[in-house]
Amino acid sequence: MNTNSKVILDVDRVQKQLLSDYDNTLNKARAKVLAFLILALCKVQDVGLFKLANSFNSKAKSLSSMRRVQRFLSEVSLDFDKLAKFIFKLLPFDGPYVLSMDRTNWQFGSLDINALFVGICYNGIAFPLLFKLLPKRGNSNTRERIEIMNRYLKLFGENSINCLVADREFVGHDWLQYLNNMHIPYHIRIKENFEVTRHGKTTKAWTIFADLKMRQSVILDKIYSVNGEYCYLSASRIKNKEGKPELQIIVSYNQPQKSLERYRLRWQIETCFKGMKSSGFNIENTHLKDLDRIGNLFGVLMIAFVWAYVVGIHQHEHVIPIRLLKTGRLAKSFVKYGIELISNYLSNIYSTPQFDLIKKLSCT
Repeated sequence: MNTNSKVILDVDRVQKQLLSDYDNTLNKARAKVLAFLILALCKVQDVGLFKLANSFNSKAKSLSSMRRVQRFLSEVSLDFDKLAKFIFKLLPFDGPYVLSMDRTNWQFGSLDINALFVGICYNGIAFPLLFKLLPKRGNSNTRERIEIMNRYLKLFGENSINCLVADREFVGHDWLQYLNNMHIPYHIRIKENFEVTRHGKTTKAWTIFADLKMRQSVILDKIYSVNGEYCYLSASRIKNKEGKPELQIIVSYNQPQKSLERYRLRWQIETCFKGMKSSGFNIENTHLKDLDRIGNLFGVLMIAFVWAYVVGIHQHEHVIPIRLLKTGRLAKSFVKYGIELISNYLSNIYSTPQFDLIKKLSCT
């Protein structure tokens, strides 16, 4: 079998997987372009359209492949709820899940690309599940957060949630009120100067924990009012990115004894963003400016990302474990491990993985 016939076979198999497990409303031609794009992303690890089109390895010329990519991104409307269900079925573990909400952004020329994400935490890197592109700079607002959480609840139900973790951007009366009313457990960091109230006495949050020393933590079993909503408080004194000590204060809906442990999982969504950017697929290299096209590109990237993730997990657990560093951490992430394996398979006709990589895109 030559390289080209191997690639055509892989594209056909991915196309069938996508039509059966992801979206059977896509016509075959568009499903094939989607399959080409997913394989190309894992092969070249870059979202530059010319690089992707050049790696199609089809009989079509590069310019023709480039037009197919451009038409796909401009004319197709990917169903992102179906995409979330598809990714959910690929998860290698059962819930309830720790959800991490965060925002990633970058700038291309004068355009600010700003996306709100909800991911599922797992073993160092969150699985990207839902996203919303924000047509603005700066923080998300309560309406945007509620909208993305309502989508999650509609698709997967409240029983699938262990808790939601989020950083200091994700606070405010209406937001906490929504989470409390929906009985969604959460552990969210607040700013040190937030006002908190108990028995009619209001004080700055930092004053309650002023005596904490480095690496000390405390969990209060009393309920406070924060932004007019009742919740528990906990805190630890940590070093910030600059190495300076600061208070990390967490508000929780319930189970405050788990707040600090659960909140530490929040950084996994940032590792997910890093995997989408510099250490994975270089999403920041896109020159797209239209939000709908960027949304479609995000959808393609999320499928490639999750495929690489589950391939990396399987390779680590059943074939060759990732080397451990002296710190006890893995030398590379599961996503990077999976990307390397898939890329080598697609680039090298003699590459023979010890399991079926394409089958890892199947929900069955």
